[in-house]
Amino acid sequence: MVKVASEPVRCWTSKDPVYNAYHDTEWGRPVTDERGLLERLCLEGFQSGLSWLTILRKRDNFRKAFAGFDADRVARFGERDVQRLLQDAGIVRHRGKIEAAIANARGSLALREAGTPLPEVVWKHRPKRNKAVKSIYDLPTTTPESDALSKELKRAGFRFVGPTTVYASMQACGVVNDHIARCFVRAEVQREIDALTHMVR
Repeated sequence: MVKVASEPVRCWTSKDPVYNAYHDTEWGRPVTDERGLLERLCLEGFQSGLSWLTILRKRDNFRKAFAGFDADRVARFGERDVQRLLQDAGIVRHRGKIEAAIANARGSLALREAGTPLPEVVWKHRPKRNKAVKSIYDLPTTTPESDALSKELKRAGFRFVGPTTVYASMQACGVVNDHIARCFVRAEVQREIDALTHMVR
C-alpha cells in the first residue's frame, strides 16, 4: 500500500494553493521596507469586510493600479486617478479605501520627512513577548501595541488603520509571530524575526 504524505500543520485549513502558499512563504515573515509595509497596510484596509483570499487574488492588479505602492508616486495621485481606479474592475472599487491608500502614501512621506520613516514607526511597536497559541482562534484582534501604532499612523495622516487592521498588518509583516505553536513554519519565521537585530528597540 502506498502511504500518502500527510499535510503539514498550518495555522488555518485551506485547499486553496494560493492561500496555502501565502501562509507558508509570506505570512508572518518580516517586512522591513517602506513599500512592502505600505502595501500591506493598504491591502488590509481594502480587505475590510471582504475575505483575505479575495485580496490575494487581486494583489497583482492592486500593485499595477497603485504604482507598486511606491509612496512617492501614489502620493501624487489626484481626483483623475481616483476616477480611473473606480473604473478598474481588477481591484476593490471603493472610493473611501482608494482615497485612504493615497492618504497612506502621503502619510509615509510625512513620516519620512519627520525623520521617522514608516519601517521605524512600525517596528518600534514590536511586542517584547510573543507567546505561541494553540489555535488561530486564540489570537487577539488588537493589542496595546496595535492601538498605539494605529494612533501614531493616524496622526501622520493614514486612514483605514484602526487597531484591528493594524494588528492584522503586524501579523502579516512579522512584527509579531502569530503562527500557532504546532505550525510547521513557526520556528523558521521566528528565526527570521530574531535575526533583525537592527529593528529591535
